[in-house]
Amino acid sequence: MTPNPARFRSLLTGLVLGVGLLGGAAACSGSSADTASSTVAGAKEINVTIAAKSVTPPPGRIDVTKGQTVRITVTSDVADEAHVHGYDKAASLQPGTPATIEFVADQDGLFEVETHESGLQLFQLAVR
Repeated sequence: MTPNPARFRSLLTGLVLGVGLLGGAAACSGSSADTASSTVAGAKEINVTIAAKSVTPPPGRIDVTKGQTVRITVTSDVADEAHVHGYDKAASLQPGTPATIEFVADQDGLFEVETHESGLQLFQLAVR
């Protein structure tokens, strides 16, 4: 039987695309916890809701790549302040109104994201 170069190229292309899609899906998750986050146009979008002193999704660790833009949106049922330690970025929280903190993750390390008045941990941001 003689090998068919066109069929071989087609199979190889399909294999490479399949591996690329699987790798991309794994890279986009970027979270070791069940945290509402996604990557949009290179920015890591993280959404957190606070209701009755409970954080949804539950606090966990979110991984981002050094140099990536991080956009954190927090919606709370009470007035407070959300703060990213180490970056000194904060947003005032008003009941029922989403507040956003956006910055470039340009420092390696593990950073706590929490509220100041209620002292709730929202998540940990791991920058590598």
